[in-house]
Order: sequence, then structure tokens, then C-alpha cells
Amino acid sequence: MSKKLAAEFFGTFWLVFGGCGAAVLAAAFPQLGIGFAGVALAFGLTVLTMCYAVGGISGGHFNPAISLGLAIGRRFSWAELLPYWAAQVAGSIAAAAVLYAIASGKPGFQPGAFASNGYGALSPGHYGLPACFICEVTLTAGFLIVVLGSTAKTAPAGFGPLAIGLALTLIHLVSIPVTNTSVNPARSTGVALFAQTDALGQLWLFWLAPLIGGAVGALIWNFLLEPQSATGLEKEGY
Repeated sequence: MSKKLAAEFFGTFWLVFGGCGAAVLAAAFPQLGIGFAGVALAFGLTVLTMCYAVGGISGGHFNPAISLGLAIGRRFSWAELLPYWAAQVAGSIAAAAVLYAIASGKPGFQPGAFASNGYGALSPGHYGLPACFICEVTLTAGFLIVVLGSTAKTAPAGFGPLAIGLALTLIHLVSIPVTNTSVNPARSTGVALFAQTDALGQLWLFWLAPLIGGAVGALIWNFLLEPQSATGLEKEGY
């Protein structure tokens, strides 16, 4: 169990450091040409690389909503859910702290939003709370369907991480203007602690909506999409 939790810690650390780091460090310089498309790709690459690197140890969740969805989808033990959540949140906070230490080395640095998520005034496009809630639920549900489908026994072997990484890239391309993209409560928590905005006050949404979306996606898979031969607890996980 300790190796699984260490893998989840490091995988979530990599996701937050790589994805949010691209937003805080690289996207801040327009001359680099990374833009929000580059940030979206960075998030997708973090998940893809860590799924291949440590997915065989922990299943490679790196996201409390994914862990919940996999438990509902009968791919993950309920007894391990809270320890996984703790490891994921700890990894996110550690990554945000390291990222802050690097970013603050620049003269005149101001954290600002610090790649945090938000609605209303804190939404990049100033989308309201209902729109942000619907966006996060819908995209997390879709993400769970990709995760469950690409790692089912009937899916081509070895390509799950690629599909998952590309799905997360697509999710960011759609929703960065809306919520700055969460679909991951752990990712939202770490950077919110360092933001100069009211990101902590809005953090509840970026726990509630992804968890609901994860549960909805898993239920859709269980009752409408799951192949007969893919039932039961999977050893490989995500």
C-alpha cells in the first residue's frame, strides 16, 4: 500500500507541477508561443507520462474524481479511496509549494491567480457559477468514460495512457476559458493555497462538481457502455 500511495503522491505532484507550471512559468511569456493550447498539452503530457511510469504500481489515478469513479466502476477498492485522496492532495500541495518557490525567484513576482480555478470574477472568461458547474461535471464525466473504456479488458492493450492524456488535453482546450480547468479536486487544492484571489473560497465547487462528474461518468459506463467481458475488479486499474 505504501508504494501505491507514493506513486499517487509523485504522479499528482508531476501533474500539478508540469501542468500548472506551464501556466505560471511558460504561458506568462507570450514570446514563447505556448498559450493556453500549450498549457492544455502540458496537462495531457503529465498524465500520459506518469500513467506509463507509475500506473503499474497504483493504477495512476492522480485525481480524487478518478479514484471515486473507478471505485463506482468496480475497478478500485473502496477501502483505498481515502488514502488515495490524501496522497493525491499532499502531492498537489507539495508541487504547488515547489512551483511557488521557483516562480517567486523572479523579481517583482506576484502570485495572482497562480493557475487556480474559479467562477464569476475568477473565471478566465467570467463565466457564472451554473455554467462552471455544468462544465466541470460534464467534462469529468466524459473523462471517466474515456478512462474506463480505454482501460477495459476489451480495449487495445497498452494504449490507455495515450487516450487518457489526449482526453485531458482536449478537456483543457475546451474549459480553460470557463474555469481554468479543474476536473481534479487535488489539482485545484494545491494552487488555491498560494493564490492571491478568493480561490480557496471557491474551492468547494472544484471538489463537488468533479466528484459528481466522476460518479456520473462511472454510472453511465456501468449501465450503458460496459462490455460484458469487462466487468469485475481490474488489477491494472487506470
